[in-house]
Amino acid sequence: MSILPYLRPTVRQRVGRFASYAVGILFIVGVVVMADWPTISHQFFNAEVAAKMWPAIVTIAMKNTLLYTFASFILGSILAVLLAVMKVAGGPLSWFAIVFIEFFRGIPALLTLFSAAFVVPIAFGFKLPGGGVGAGILGLTLVTGAYAAEIIRAGIQAVPPGQLEAARSLGMGSGQTMFFVVLPQAMRIVIPPMTNEFVMLLKDSSLLFIVGMGVFDKELTTFARDALSTTSNATPLFMAALAYLIVTLPLTWLVGLLEKKLDPKR
Repeated sequence: MSILPYLRPTVRQRVGRFASYAVGILFIVGVVVMADWPTISHQFFNAEVAAKMWPAIVTIAMKNTLLYTFASFILGSILAVLLAVMKVAGGPLSWFAIVFIEFFRGIPALLTLFSAAFVVPIAFGFKLPGGGVGAGILGLTLVTGAYAAEIIRAGIQAVPPGQLEAARSLGMGSGQTMFFVVLPQAMRIVIPPMTNEFVMLLKDSSLLFIVGMGVFDKELTTFARDALSTTSNATPLFMAALAYLIVTLPLTWLVGLLEKKLDPKR
């Protein structure tokens, strides 16, 4: 007969927590004991394969990943500001912004990239500047603009109404109020979620493999996938994962720090 029902709630919680820890430890120990570590080491952590990827994984793949991410983020942020302003302004422009945002938020990013790289050239008879890279940046810009527009729109609506009334009392028009009073305050509010959006965009850049890349245009995932095909070894994938973590973990920490620093309740 179980004695748990007769224990105090705090004691039951403590017993349950220790039991979950014990199960987790036993699971980890079982995995460690049963795993074929020589095979794992050869297939996933092969030093010779990793050495062949150096330094191209940094000088080409990581550099391109950051370049594409920054370019798409800057262009997407500009687009997002325009869409957010149109959405809160009302009228026909608001409907255009709503349709644009909902459309590109509603379809997979992979489909957007595919359309930019292949559908647009076929449908309109011209290729985008930059070839596959240009198409990839355009696709990521559209996706970022749609998602970031909702973030900025929320930031605009979070600005206290008194700020608008004060600006109007000084004789400022609607446009001046928006761009010189509301947007600066909104951008301060949305810094943490926009930083998080940058992290998401960095990982979404892995979808650029679909647009086709030249040897010196490859981002991390395309670089690792091609190295996997050449070496028949999974070490390149783990090298790419490590490269992503080197960038995303500090950014994730920065997001948490910014949220604490900008929290008005603190």
